[in-house]
Amino acid sequence: MPNLIEELMGALGPDVAQNLSSTLGLDPNTAGQILPQVAPMILGGLKRQMEQRGGAPRVDHILNKYGSASVLDDIGGLFGMKAQSQNPDPALGGLLGDSGVQAANLLSQNLNLDKTTAMKIIPMLAPIILGFLTKQRDTGGMGAQGIAALIDQNGDGNILDDVAGFFMRGMSGSQGQQQQSGGLLGDLLGAVLGGKRR
Repeated sequence: MPNLIEELMGALGPDVAQNLSSTLGLDPNTAGQILPQVAPMILGGLKRQMEQRGGAPRVDHILNKYGSASVLDDIGGLFGMKAQSQNPDPALGGLLGDSGVQAANLLSQNLNLDKTTAMKIIPMLAPIILGFLTKQRDTGGMGAQGIAALIDQNGDGNILDDVAGFFMRGMSGSQGQQQQSGGLLGDLLGAVLGGKRR
């Protein structure tokens, strides 16, 4: 089964990083680290929704309501619009809840971003991630059950190990950068999933 994070990064990673860098004035290396940190966190939020609020049909509902593959055609335009928001919502309503704010603070601390910028990042990236999932569902012949399975690929209830191989193969940069990325990923998932790296 393909690795969802690898597919996302392969399809959108460079474009997302370039547009994050230009829209928010970020160092390109920092911008390149953000999507692979935030994507598993969004998947974690979807997994929690799936477990607590109705299984695969709940994921399908979220994608139908908030996911649109059309946003992938103009990432720069989406980021420009989201960056103008005076009241960004890193909680994404009920998807991440209060842990979204906690996660934004972790991004700020670990990537040396000012808090105003960090608060905008999750709302900017969420439509991209949900749009990608929607496109996978609608064009990849997966359906809601297939997307639900991809959220926890090996079915053990642990998301962190599903993406660990991606970081172990060296997303980019040195071993120290990979370790830092893995640590931040664990912290973000812990914030979303109630203190557990699950």
